[in-house]
Amino acid sequence: MVELRDAKRERRRFLLRLALAAVCVPLLFGVLFARFFYLQIVKHDLYHTLAENNRISVVPVPPTRGMIYDRNGVVLANNYSAYTLEITPSKVHGALSQVLDQLSKIVEITPKDRRRFRRLMEDSRNFESLPIRVQLSDEEVARFAANAYRFPGVALNARLFRNYPLGKLMADVVGYIGRINEHDLQRLDKSGQTANYRGTEYIGKTGVEAEYEKQLHGTTGVEEVEVDAVGREVRVVSHTPAISGDNLVLSLDTRLQEVAWNAFGDYHGALVAIDPRSGAVLAMVSKPSYDPNLFVEGIDPQTWKELNTSPDHPLTNRAIRGQYPPGSTFKPFMAVAGLALGARTPLQTIDDPGYYRLPGHTHRYRDWKHGGHGIVNLHKAIVQSCDTYFYSLAHDLGIDNIHSFISQFGFGKPTGIDLPGEADGVLPSRAWKRKRFGQQWYEGDTVSVGIGQGYDLVTPLQLANATAIIADNGTVYRPHVVSYIEDSRSHKNIGTSTEPVRHIQIKPGIWAVVRQAMVDVTHPGGTAARAAKGAPYAFAGKTGTAQVVALRPEGHRDGHKVDARHRDHALFIAYAPADNPTIALAVLVEHGGEGGSTAAPIARKVLDYYLLGKKPTPLEATAADDHESGD
Repeated sequence: MVELRDAKRERRRFLLRLALAAVCVPLLFGVLFARFFYLQIVKHDLYHTLAENNRISVVPVPPTRGMIYDRNGVVLANNYSAYTLEITPSKVHGALSQVLDQLSKIVEITPKDRRRFRRLMEDSRNFESLPIRVQLSDEEVARFAANAYRFPGVALNARLFRNYPLGKLMADVVGYIGRINEHDLQRLDKSGQTANYRGTEYIGKTGVEAEYEKQLHGTTGVEEVEVDAVGREVRVVSHTPAISGDNLVLSLDTRLQEVAWNAFGDYHGALVAIDPRSGAVLAMVSKPSYDPNLFVEGIDPQTWKELNTSPDHPLTNRAIRGQYPPGSTFKPFMAVAGLALGARTPLQTIDDPGYYRLPGHTHRYRDWKHGGHGIVNLHKAIVQSCDTYFYSLAHDLGIDNIHSFISQFGFGKPTGIDLPGEADGVLPSRAWKRKRFGQQWYEGDTVSVGIGQGYDLVTPLQLANATAIIADNGTVYRPHVVSYIEDSRSHKNIGTSTEPVRHIQIKPGIWAVVRQAMVDVTHPGGTAARAAKGAPYAFAGKTGTAQVVALRPEGHRDGHKVDARHRDHALFIAYAPADNPTIALAVLVEHGGEGGSTAAPIARKVLDYYLLGKKPTPLEATAADDHESGD
């Protein structure tokens, strides 16, 4: 039996469904419309930016680093372009070691390259692009370009590299650049410079490169590039050019520097030459040194270890960081103090038996000359470097007066030169000894200070600067190695200040007395007579010999019988021409023996070239007279 359909009931169901659909469909469309409105109207700016970021890549444009020149326009640091093969670890597909193995079949990758790359990875973030090979040849560039599709995360980039044409000759002044590390990033963040270093991988580490980093670096530019779906560049949307770094022109003379460097021969040591009229550094030698180009591409661990552990300390700038007893070169400054403070007069004499004894004591402080110098005044004490005279003078002045007055010459504190890492030296005092050793000051300590021994320590730069002060009758300048900055924007030269810092206020006649004695040091009877023989110009000087180990009881130096590293240091200070000085210098020869026979001839070669343009030739070995040098 067939059941009859209920038409009325079905019609009611249909109408119910139709009513429900009439309500739900508009509601659903309303929800969809609301969502579209929210995404396209309310969140338009956000999603437009995200879409643009998928299409537009913002690329930093690193600036070209400024050049460095000497005073005559000789290039000391420049830039060159080369292709670098770089890897971004986070974008590499597969094991990195396997990628390197495959790359090495196309471009030579040495074990040294791999070691350097691993070290860079340890110091860098996973998303940073790191060089695996630098300075690729044209053939290597072509081979990789043909196979680039096989290596996601590996790219060829044209980079600017730093070059130091003169290598070791100017390394300690110019310095070098190196890859930016975590310490550098923290420093940049504190100074608010992080954004300006986007896209930059290197920063100045030492020397002028570090001291003038802000000027040399320049300003980073920005380029907005449209890219396709696979990240390939389509076109440049906008371009804000980078501003190149400023160029630096140094006060140093490369030719003078070379003369000074060669004059040392196989000796180690330092030389600083200064223009006493401005404080401009004319030459600064620290020997041995290093090749700064080793650091440009990232120095390998083995070479770094050799440089760091070498007993010769080639990475130390001896001119500003080496601290040595000044020996007898300290005596002219003691003489100025003695005259200025009234402890001595030019004609006042002592009888030198070859030693000095403190009142009430039996200990003898021996003179370098056995038997002594006889009757000695201040002039003779400087000319013949009489220790006994200055022992006595130091005792009469006392350490408080010595420290207070001689600190005006810049000893015991940085000179303020525009190079990083300058050492303080030591100009001892009661307070210094108490703080350093927890001990009181003794009279015997003062006696040793009088001849530049004991606790006295100076840098060659301090010694040269103090000599320049005598040369200019007490006018004090701040030493500087940069003459002026060539501004890359305005193309104007911004000069370094050459205004005097201060003036040591004493009677003018005192300078004349000490200066004349220093001139006579270079005449027959003086300790530098041999080195000065035949000079067509008059110059002033003072020899010095600084003990590395204590003298034997009899006070006799026999350098040839002493181990080379225990021999005395040789020193010499000078300025020339004597009547109108244009150069003042200090020479220190490590373990060189007597200053008159080792350091003074080096100074003579430098002065000959600076004043006469004369290339160095071996000086006569014969003495100017029969005088025993001593210093």
